[in-house]
Amino acid sequence: AEPVISLAIRPARNVDRDRLARALSRFCKEDPTFHVRGDPKTGETLISGMGELHLEIYVERMRREYGVEVEVGAPKVSYREAPTIEVSFNHKHKKQTGGAGQYAHVMGRLVPLAEDSPADYEFENAVTCGRIPTEYIPSVDKGFQSCRGKGPLAGFEIVRVKMVLEDGSYHAVDSSDLAFQICARDAFREAFLRSRPVLLEPIVKVEVEAPREFQGSLVADLSSRRGIICGAEIRGPSVVVTAEVPLACMFGYATDIRSQTQGRGTFTMEFATYRQVPRDLQEEIIARHREELTRGR
Repeated sequence: AEPVISLAIRPARNVDRDRLARALSRFCKEDPTFHVRGDPKTGETLISGMGELHLEIYVERMRREYGVEVEVGAPKVSYREAPTIEVSFNHKHKKQTGGAGQYAHVMGRLVPLAEDSPADYEFENAVTCGRIPTEYIPSVDKGFQSCRGKGPLAGFEIVRVKMVLEDGSYHAVDSSDLAFQICARDAFREAFLRSRPVLLEPIVKVEVEAPREFQGSLVADLSSRRGIICGAEIRGPSVVVTAEVPLACMFGYATDIRSQTQGRGTFTMEFATYRQVPRDLQEEIIARHREELTRGR
């Protein structure tokens, strides 16, 4: 599974940098859901995983097993960007620099994939009659995919998209692998912006167990976190409440549930799916992203 939450992390002392690097390398080998990457804009090291508790465990292991005191930044949710309507594209890349030029032309459709699609990206080659030579088809696919890592809304990965290449043209001298990659990249960006893109947020399935007298407050709290209550089951003196809640609303829940239930409540949380962010929150996230870009310049 892909990570759904990230933390910025750095050693409290510069002398611990090597030990931190060794710890992160070992954890990545042990756990395929634990990821480490550098943020090129801020220079920060980011650790990513399947939830707040998941990352807290690794931070504690760094301190206990490697003796590394670390400073941790605020959690960041890994949103996704996705199209909502089908759009066509017809883009031509033409550049003449005196010598050999660049020429490529692609036509086709950008199609949203269903929410339950097993793939985040699909490519279909529907070109006939050699309108685009076979050797350039992979270049077009590569150009499309190069845009998926950072979407135009708020810089998140683009998912649930199918690119159908239907037609185009080439030049016997000026066409090349690079020209078709550039052309496909520009076509994708232009088409995606017209596809009424939305932000998707990770939704987690939460199961809370606590004494029955706390059922009302548990349900009210989960609902206030934009949660959808899926059910409540009585098990002896306890009640088990299940709900689907946006991950962004679950930060600090371990502390909150202890105070709500006098320390007698427990919960488990696992990733469920990605779902569209409400419009007002989407605008807020996009505005925050633009502000961060402005500060980084």
